[in-house]
Amino acid sequence: MKVAIIQISEAGKDIAQTLQGELDARIINRTEVGKQWNNFDAFVFIGAMGICVRTIAPYIKDKHEDPAVVCIDSLGRNVISVLSGHVGGANELTRDIAAVLDAREVITTQSDNAGLWALDTFEKRFDWSIASDDDMNKCIFAFVNKKPTALLLEVCDEGTDYLEATKPDYVTVINDISEANPKKYKLLIIVSPFVRKAPKGMLALHFVPMVGTVGFGLARHPDGYKEIYDQISEAFSRKGVLPCCHRYCTIDVKRDEPFVEVLEDNYGEDVVFYTAEELSAVEVPNPSETVQKHVGTPSVCEAAAILGSNHGKLIIPKVKGKNWTAALAIDYNHLRTLQGHIEIVGAGPGDPDLVSVRGRKMLERADLILYAGSLVPKALTECHKPGAVVRSSADMNLEEQCQLMKEHYDKGHFIVRLHTGDPCIFGAIQEQMAFFDEHGMSYHITPGISSFLAAAAELRSQFTIPERTQTIILTRGEGRTPMPEKEQLHLLARSQSTMCIFLSAAIVDDVQRELLQEYPEDTPVAACYHLTWPDQKIYRGKLKDLAKIVHDNHLTLTTMLVVGEAIDNRVGLSELYNKHFTHLFRKGKE
Repeated sequence: MKVAIIQISEAGKDIAQTLQGELDARIINRTEVGKQWNNFDAFVFIGAMGICVRTIAPYIKDKHEDPAVVCIDSLGRNVISVLSGHVGGANELTRDIAAVLDAREVITTQSDNAGLWALDTFEKRFDWSIASDDDMNKCIFAFVNKKPTALLLEVCDEGTDYLEATKPDYVTVINDISEANPKKYKLLIIVSPFVRKAPKGMLALHFVPMVGTVGFGLARHPDGYKEIYDQISEAFSRKGVLPCCHRYCTIDVKRDEPFVEVLEDNYGEDVVFYTAEELSAVEVPNPSETVQKHVGTPSVCEAAAILGSNHGKLIIPKVKGKNWTAALAIDYNHLRTLQGHIEIVGAGPGDPDLVSVRGRKMLERADLILYAGSLVPKALTECHKPGAVVRSSADMNLEEQCQLMKEHYDKGHFIVRLHTGDPCIFGAIQEQMAFFDEHGMSYHITPGISSFLAAAAELRSQFTIPERTQTIILTRGEGRTPMPEKEQLHLLARSQSTMCIFLSAAIVDDVQRELLQEYPEDTPVAACYHLTWPDQKIYRGKLKDLAKIVHDNHLTLTTMLVVGEAIDNRVGLSELYNKHFTHLFRKGKE
């Protein structure tokens, strides 16, 4: 936000200077407001409300054009949203300023005071467009007056998560447009990239989330390239999909085409490029020998759309124009009912609060949660929705796990396979992914906080220290699972790096013997049991005593062994930072 501050009296000088720094704002004179009215996103007056109102009165047009206006009394006790509360952002700015000044926020908008959705902010807040013809103000009037409202959500994103979490009692989620009964509902709110026609007799507000990815191919330097953007949108609309994309993808040999410049400069769209080799690896429904001959891949538009959507669902296969081809795909994480999907989620080290925000959203959405019961606390699954199936895999073999997920997948369910830590680090997902690949099943991985990160946090240690150790090695000792010859512990130990050793408490004698071949015997060590669990225990010592620490405390396989001088190291840090990073602490920089 580009903010102007108007200090009406000398009493507001300190407030003006504080806000100038916090908001990166410019202080202007009250006589400049008219001249600068269209040059700022917001005006913050410090002084009497009457002076503020008389100053802005000649320039007010409507809420879709006017900047935000906020007024603060000269003592900084009250921050008042004056103009363009929702659309202009004055309400949000009021809250931000009140937090800075420890003042009372004064907001008079009905929806805010009633705790209701501010429908006219969704377009900007969630990067949605609006496709409905009904007057926004009529829809808002019906909503804030709590008229029965139907809510049709056909995709998932930040905005739909918010709507589901904050839904008022008089709003009913429906699963299909056919359930929008005008005898039952006064207002219909749609969040969907698909063309939907509201029944007669209902007010309708249709938001279009930007969840799609367009893949496109071009003839070389095509004529009429400025019209291609609209032509693609029209072609997709005829297929039942509204313009819902900010990401356009194509082959890298088209990087210098004029149409790419039009997308980036005229429409502000993101354009992503892929090599022929990357595109060739994607299986598509409509490969072309001609395309293969000219650019070295059997598909450009379909393959690019799939790649750009994180290997998502191809919603619109290849469409041909005069001198272009296009396809549209949507990331499976945004889809609700088109087909089954498996999300492999990292649960974190144990504490339910350490699962990622995205991971928790996946758990809340899942129809089936299959969790590694011996390693993942059941408390992590307690956020599941009503009716969800929650199963521990502790007593199931791989075949049984895969069969259960396949049964739910074939029903079009959303499945979360919940693994400890980060599933990509000493996880057990390789064979599961092979099964998914074999059966053409959609899946994706949501990373988690690994136990080695929890170890650093609980040890209150920085595992990389300038000029001492800049490498962290994640490994395990050689037990029943053989280690590659080049990854034997004593070879890795030669670097003297911080080493985090997983799954090795049971063979700690062998681990200690190998490490002592390279590390000094007084190297700090820590044995971290059940990191972030309620029964967490951490034992510190020297490498020469590591095996004794583990044996004396009867530690099990759920123990992380950490070795290296980074543990508890506080020596020389100030000198190093003063030497190398003083530029970060100069005045005005952070």
